[in-house]
Amino acid sequence: MFVVIFGRPGCPYCVNAKQLAEKLSKQLDDFDFRYVDIHAEGITKADLSKTVGKEVETVPQIFIDEKHIGGFTDFKAYSKENFGISI
Repeated sequence: MFVVIFGRPGCPYCVNAKQLAEKLSKQLDDFDFRYVDIHAEGITKADLSKTVGKEVETVPQIFIDEKHIGGFTDFKAYSKENFGISI
Protein backbone atom coordinates (compact mmCIF):
# COMPACT_ATOMS: atom_id res chain seq x y z
CA MET A 1 0.00 0.00 0.00
CA PHE A 2 1.33 3.42 -0.94
CA VAL A 3 -0.07 6.64 0.51
CA VAL A 4 0.58 10.15 -0.77
CA ILE A 5 -0.18 13.06 1.54
CA PHE A 6 -0.37 16.55 0.03
CA GLY A 7 0.10 19.10 2.81
CA ARG A 8 1.61 22.43 3.70
CA PRO A 9 3.81 23.85 6.47
CA GLY A 10 2.04 25.01 9.61
CA CYS A 11 -1.01 22.80 9.06
CA PRO A 12 -1.82 20.75 12.20
CA TYR A 13 -3.95 18.24 10.26
CA CYS A 14 -1.05 17.71 7.84
CA VAL A 15 1.28 17.05 10.79
CA ASN A 16 -1.22 14.54 12.23
CA ALA A 17 -1.59 12.79 8.87
CA LYS A 18 2.18 12.49 8.53
CA GLN A 19 2.51 11.17 12.10
CA LEU A 20 -0.17 8.55 11.46
CA ALA A 21 1.54 7.50 8.22
CA GLU A 22 4.86 7.19 10.05
CA LYS A 23 3.19 5.03 12.70
CA LEU A 24 1.58 2.82 10.05
CA SER A 25 4.86 2.43 8.16
CA LYS A 26 6.53 1.13 11.35
CA GLN A 27 3.74 -1.30 12.19
CA LEU A 28 2.74 -2.64 8.76
CA ASP A 29 5.07 -4.49 6.40
CA ASP A 30 3.38 -3.42 3.18
CA PHE A 31 2.84 0.28 3.99
CA ASP A 32 4.84 3.17 2.55
CA PHE A 33 4.08 6.85 2.12
CA ARG A 34 5.27 10.10 0.63
CA TYR A 35 4.58 13.52 2.08
CA VAL A 36 4.40 16.28 -0.54
CA ASP A 37 4.84 19.85 0.68
CA ILE A 38 2.62 21.71 -1.80
CA HIS A 39 4.40 25.03 -1.16
CA ALA A 40 7.88 23.59 -1.75
CA GLU A 41 6.67 21.75 -4.86
CA GLY A 42 4.75 24.74 -6.25
CA ILE A 43 1.42 22.89 -6.22
CA THR A 44 -1.69 25.06 -5.92
CA LYS A 45 -5.15 24.19 -4.61
CA ALA A 46 -6.31 24.44 -8.24
CA ASP A 47 -3.74 21.78 -9.17
CA LEU A 48 -4.97 19.57 -6.33
CA SER A 49 -8.57 20.12 -7.40
CA LYS A 50 -7.76 18.81 -10.88
CA THR A 51 -6.08 15.74 -9.39
CA VAL A 52 -8.91 15.08 -6.92
CA GLY A 53 -11.65 15.75 -9.46
CA LYS A 54 -13.53 18.27 -7.33
CA GLU A 55 -12.89 21.61 -5.64
CA VAL A 56 -10.30 21.40 -2.86
CA GLU A 57 -10.31 24.02 -0.11
CA THR A 58 -8.21 22.32 2.58
CA VAL A 59 -5.16 20.18 3.11
CA PRO A 60 -4.10 17.54 3.65
CA GLN A 61 -5.44 15.70 0.64
CA ILE A 62 -4.62 12.02 0.90
CA PHE A 63 -4.46 9.25 -1.70
CA ILE A 64 -4.19 5.54 -1.01
CA ASP A 65 -2.90 3.54 -3.96
CA GLU A 66 -3.76 6.50 -6.21
CA LYS A 67 -7.37 6.67 -4.94
CA HIS A 68 -8.41 9.89 -3.21
CA ILE A 69 -9.76 9.24 0.27
CA GLY A 70 -10.03 12.80 1.61
CA GLY A 71 -8.37 14.60 4.48
CA PHE A 72 -6.90 13.63 7.84
CA THR A 73 -10.22 12.68 9.43
CA ASP A 74 -10.93 10.27 6.54
CA PHE A 75 -7.40 8.83 6.74
CA LYS A 76 -7.71 8.34 10.49
CA ALA A 77 -11.06 6.53 10.08
CA TYR A 78 -9.64 4.37 7.26
CA SER A 79 -6.63 3.43 9.39
CA LYS A 80 -8.75 2.53 12.40
CA GLU A 81 -11.26 0.53 10.35
CA ASN A 82 -8.73 -1.38 8.24
CA PHE A 83 -5.76 -1.76 10.60
CA GLY A 84 -7.04 -0.99 14.08
CA ILE A 85 -4.40 1.74 14.31
CA SER A 86 -5.03 5.37 15.23
CA ILE A 87 -3.21 8.27 16.86
